[in-house]
Amino acid sequence: MESGYWAGFRAILSILQWWAFNVTVIIMNKWIFQKLDFKFPLSVSCVHFICSSLGAYLVIKVLKIKPLIEVDPEDRWRRIFPMSFVFCINIVLGNISLRYIPVSFMQTVKSFTPGTTVFLQWLVWGKSFDLQIWSSLVPIVGGILLTSITELSFNIFGFCAALFGCLATSTKTILAESLLHGYKFDSINTVFYMAPFATMILAVPALLLEGAGVLHWLQTHNQLGSSLMILFSSGVFAFCLNFSIFFVIHSTTAVTFNVAGNLKVAVAIMVSWLIFRNPISALNMFGCAITLIGCTFYGYVRHKLSQGAAQVPVTIKAEDLEKQMEALPLVMSDKTEKS
Repeated sequence: MESGYWAGFRAILSILQWWAFNVTVIIMNKWIFQKLDFKFPLSVSCVHFICSSLGAYLVIKVLKIKPLIEVDPEDRWRRIFPMSFVFCINIVLGNISLRYIPVSFMQTVKSFTPGTTVFLQWLVWGKSFDLQIWSSLVPIVGGILLTSITELSFNIFGFCAALFGCLATSTKTILAESLLHGYKFDSINTVFYMAPFATMILAVPALLLEGAGVLHWLQTHNQLGSSLMILFSSGVFAFCLNFSIFFVIHSTTAVTFNVAGNLKVAVAIMVSWLIFRNPISALNMFGCAITLIGCTFYGYVRHKLSQGAAQVPVTIKAEDLEKQMEALPLVMSDKTEKS
């Protein structure tokens, strides 16, 4: 009985710390763009990749908290590098969207990831889906449409960045099945291999496109020391987010993870509104609510079908991965087999 209580307490604690790190990273990034006037999403992403690379090296190589999953040198370029490229695009698009649109709108649009995953698998890979899966996507699409129409701070560039970010997340999820077949990565090992590649991919574009602007910001910005501390702290918290995901995946069931993920979006929206006070209309809030309820219903339908039908395990596995790919990590674990 005590072990049951401890398991429940550990699950709640892991979810709370996951929420805390996730919301902190989102709010800090928005604060950097809006309050610090550091309007350079590529550079912010680079800072996150560098901090995550160093953090993963510290955890695996120095502290040896997690064992290193060995990857063949050939596979690092043939498998890991393509995944790192998509992974990099995903993070950059998320930060670009935060640069131009409120957290509430960005988080709502990003909730469309299940829809883009299903659509890409159907259109590109020719996979068929149960009618219940397609039907469960209707409230998500409807909620996002209502939110977009009624968004008072709508920006087409930020909206497109968030939408293409959904496509990048879905692509990363689907490619993981084939490119990473045979490797069981956790979030820390994933960052260990992918973050250095992502840094290498993004460093030159960030320097060419934002270098002059960053230099001017460094020369003219007031309270430079505290601002740089916030900037690099966001990178540290981004790595901590990966560590928190490792614990939450291994402490909860797939259903709990799905529900907690949707509630996390609601928490992020509420906290961001309390801090930034971006205008939100009643219809806009209603659209957000419909989207989140739709995501929860989609997760329930997906779980129900995975339990009752033998012909959909591959599809379900890919979609479970999508819910586990928060922020930086690409998580591969046996948790997906429990759905």
